[in-house]
Amino acid sequence: MQASTAPADTRLALDLALTIRHDGNGGVADDLADPIGLTAWVRAHADALPDTAGHVADDAALTAVRDLRAAVRALFAHAVRPGAPSPADAARLLPVPEALRRLNAAAARTPTVPVLRWPEDTGPVLHRRPVPDDADLTATLAQAAISFLAGPDRHRLRACHAPRCVRYFLKDHPRQEWCKPSCGNRARVARHHERHKQAS
Repeated sequence: MQASTAPADTRLALDLALTIRHDGNGGVADDLADPIGLTAWVRAHADALPDTAGHVADDAALTAVRDLRAAVRALFAHAVRPGAPSPADAARLLPVPEALRRLNAAAARTPTVPVLRWPEDTGPVLHRRPVPDDADLTATLAQAAISFLAGPDRHRLRACHAPRCVRYFLKDHPRQEWCKPSCGNRARVARHHERHKQAS
């Protein structure tokens, strides 16, 4: 998925889910393992998270965002059914009612108002601006996830099942099976090895 082709809420919801990723060594890495990781992630998303340029996360913010991420990944797993969820989620998914409760509770922390922006080179874009100036980070993230899950992009959501991958992605064309070409290559190599092993 190219970042420029997806609405801001879709990119933000996916990017939050993708803070759980393959570590390159057969394991799973967590980009939000500590407040420093959350601070870096928020600053890297300053275009989608207004008024967070100087954001410094603390333990309470980290816990809130990680709890929200668990809910988002559980709802992503629910959204890709009847397909299987990401292997990182399969054994520890929150029940859907609990995931919905967490998501809705987080979204309610900051009321928002719609704001229309219309850049010269594109069409109009709806943004939601927090009513108070000091927005709750988890509320902003939860509202983005709700917009994504209730919107049309949800139908393109898939879990990548290449060996060792734990990502979700948006399916951009009918034959797409993996989140990126390297995952497709790993899946083809694994199938090749499996065929040769069975032939032996």
